[in-house]
Parts: sequence; C-alpha cells; structure tokens
Amino acid sequence: MRNASIHRPAGHWPREKAAGAVTLDFDARHRRRIRLTADHGEDVLLDLPKAVAMAEGDGLQLEDGRWLKVQAAPELIVEVRHKDPHQLVRLAWHLGNRHLPTEIRNHVLRIRPDHVIEDMLRGFGADLLKVEAPFQPEGGAYGGHDHHHDQGENGHHHE
Repeated sequence: MRNASIHRPAGHWPREKAAGAVTLDFDARHRRRIRLTADHGEDVLLDLPKAVAMAEGDGLQLEDGRWLKVQAAPELIVEVRHKDPHQLVRLAWHLGNRHLPTEIRNHVLRIRPDHVIEDMLRGFGADLLKVEAPFQPEGGAYGGHDHHHDQGENGHHHE
C-alpha cells in the first residue's frame, strides 16, 4: 500500500501528471489519516501532517511521485432557496448560528438532510429540494483553505 502524505489545492499541483483519481464524499475528504481506495482499485494510506478539507480538483502525491486527483462524490443534500434574497441571507445566518456545515452557492444554500432543520427552514418560507450532488461547505474561521467555485447550479439529479 502506498502512502499519500502531500496534499495540494486545485491549481497548485501538476494535474497533467495525475495517475488516477480518488472519489470521496465530504466526510472522507476532511481527514488526516485514513485508508482509501483509488478509483482504479489501488489501496492508499492518506497520512497528512494535519487534517485538510480537500475539494474537487485537489491533488494527493504518493510516495513514488505519482499524483491522484481528488474528486467529490455526489451525496444526498438539501438545496435551500427563497424567493427573497434578503431572507436567504437570514436563513444562512440561522444555519451558521447552529454551526451546520453549509455550502453557499449563487441563490442557493446546501446542507445535509436534517428533518428538524428542514422544518425550521420551511417555517421561514424556504423552498427545499433533495438532490444528489457533491457537497463542499464553507471552511469557516478554522477550516483551512477555502474553495470558492462558481460551478452553477446544474449537474444534479432531482429526487
């Protein structure tokens, strides 16, 4: 099993040298040490100096010099919308006040499913939609490097 002990954010590693990829959900992308299986089946020991919130397009360097591209796996999430943009900002405040991991996109907030929080948001007039999509919440004050990708709102499967 090869070790991956170097992480580089998207744009800061030689992407053309990617020897494969590792597709992970958000929890598996926020680790310091864990056994992973690359998409091509190779077992890899992630062994970073500190926990990193990896994002789509980041790179992991293996001890033999090869690189693996990090890919964000789709997972079940809830998209939160509101017809009033000012109210959407208030909803973001309520989510942050509860320390809930929240992805902020253009006119949409994304959270993990939680029926109590979903009921609260509906009570504030939010429209909710469960989708399968990669989840990359904001890093927050202590979250390390942030990834702000404007990827639009397409590319998800509605349930």
